[in-house]
Amino acid sequence: MMTIKELSEKLNLKLSGGAEGLTNEITGGYTSDLLSDVIGHAEQGNVWITLQTHKNVMAIASLKELACVIIVNDLEPSEDMISQSNEENIPVFVTSESTFEITGKIYNLINK
Repeated sequence: MMTIKELSEKLNLKLSGGAEGLTNEITGGYTSDLLSDVIGHAEQGNVWITLQTHKNVMAIASLKELACVIIVNDLEPSEDMISQSNEENIPVFVTSESTFEITGKIYNLINK
């Protein structure tokens, strides 16, 4: 099983918060910008790919026990999102890639 740290190194992701959770293991991934969709369908240990940048993302990531959150398109997380990420030990990363590109790369890495 791959850890968040391994994934972030392979994909050159920029860590914004939640460094204590880099050893979290990845069980799969979920891509959505609709918070209620993530609540209904994401599973424990998933990587969540989104363009949402507010602290409600972290509440859902914690509720669903997600491995990390990856924000696409170089969007920056809000300060309260970063703070919540540090409290919950759930890493938040930023990538310049689009949702489509990063989702495909993650899928290929964790399904080898």
